[in-house]
Amino acid sequence: MFTALSSTGDDMKKILVIEDEETCWKIINFFLTNTGQYEVKIESDGKRALAAVREFKPDLILLDIVMPDTDGIEISNQLKTDNNFQEIPVVLMTAIVTQEEVDLRGGILYGRPCIAKPIVNDNLLACIENNLS
Repeated sequence: MFTALSSTGDDMKKILVIEDEETCWKIINFFLTNTGQYEVKIESDGKRALAAVREFKPDLILLDIVMPDTDGIEISNQLKTDNNFQEIPVVLMTAIVTQEEVDLRGGILYGRPCIAKPIVNDNLLACIENNLS
């Protein structure tokens, strides 16, 4: 398990990245932190996802679908049924489909906004801005 927290600021939006692949979360963390707009927390253990949401209280969650032990769909469903978390926007991230396939589905996969891997920074930023409440 790895948990990292980068950047802090009262006016920054808080983004929780639940991603087990180190290279992926490092790139996302680096990019989002360097925008100066986001406080980013990384949770690499799907089993700790709900605890991380409770502790960090994010404005948005970036959630990998394919993870060992507890996959992103299971975590997404748990978030949808918990009154404390169901209002938090969740964006799924996956390599199981291409961005073109996601676009053909209106940007939605498993009932959530989705972005395909490899993640393009501009697409990620647009997706975050479109889904922040």
